[in-house]
Amino acid sequence: MSGLATIAKRLLEALPTLFGVILVTFMLTRALPGDPAVFYAGPAADAESIAQVRHAMGLDRSLPVQFASYVEGLAAGDWGVSLSTGRDVTEELSRRLPASLELTLLGLLIAIVVAIPLGVLAATRPNSWVDHICRIIVTTGVSMPVFFTGLLLVYVFYYLLGWAPAPLGRLDFMHIAPDRVTGLYLVDSLIAGDVEVFRASLAHIFLPALTLGIFALAPIARMTRAAMLDVLSSDYIRTARASGLATRTVLFTYALRNALLSVLTTLGMVFSFLLGANVLVEKVFSWPGIGSFAIDALVASDYAAVQGFVLAMALLFVTLNLTIDLLYAVIDPRIRAAS
Repeated sequence: MSGLATIAKRLLEALPTLFGVILVTFMLTRALPGDPAVFYAGPAADAESIAQVRHAMGLDRSLPVQFASYVEGLAAGDWGVSLSTGRDVTEELSRRLPASLELTLLGLLIAIVVAIPLGVLAATRPNSWVDHICRIIVTTGVSMPVFFTGLLLVYVFYYLLGWAPAPLGRLDFMHIAPDRVTGLYLVDSLIAGDVEVFRASLAHIFLPALTLGIFALAPIARMTRAAMLDVLSSDYIRTARASGLATRTVLFTYALRNALLSVLTTLGMVFSFLLGANVLVEKVFSWPGIGSFAIDALVASDYAAVQGFVLAMALLFVTLNLTIDLLYAVIDPRIRAAS
């Protein structure tokens, strides 16, 4: 099966899931406490004004009619208008999504850089001090809530030591955001050749990314260690060592490459968890991403914004799973042959 055929098949398989997400999200938002018509009409509005707003928003119609109208709008590319900001939901998400993706990807990169070498070292030296450190880090990462880690890092590195800037967003008032190309400040500042803005962006994103990295480090390190231990005890590894191959070749060419299949699956799940943890981290660090946007929308019973956020997350998960399926074929030639 060709790569395009595989992508098309995976997308078709994802359609029922996306429809289920749309339906469940629609029903759950209607079950939220509060009335968006009351919020939109204002605190001084009387019952008649609220009824007029509810009629204008279509909330006085039956749920099946509202759902059919919502799906029809999605098919036309209309995700609705956010009551909180007055802008199209797609505009709000496209403006805020790069901030969340930049934070999530950098946090995942920090976790990978630390966790995979740590897991490999722990697997090659079982019950050594490296293995014990790996277990301590894994236990700590699993035990500490992500919001507590963020607050602790702010307290130590900003309040006590003064090494980090104030946790007030992506840049301070002394710097101007780079011209938007990708929406990722680190990338856009490099494209523009503005080293000062790059350093300022890196300084502001480091603590929230480190918070996510600590959260993601534990499952990646644990899976890397377990996968490497399993591979290193296999027959073909013993055969490779008996054949006189160098230890580095056996470890990285044969063992690690096969262990990466399990690690890659874990990375997909961890990335999904990080997108969820972003909601708390963005609030702690006043990060202008889609997580903080979703919380504000929930408080205001902003149906369109909440539904748009959940749908955007579902599309990201589908894209992530598709990417992982394609990476499987890159790492393991047997999967390409079976496709």
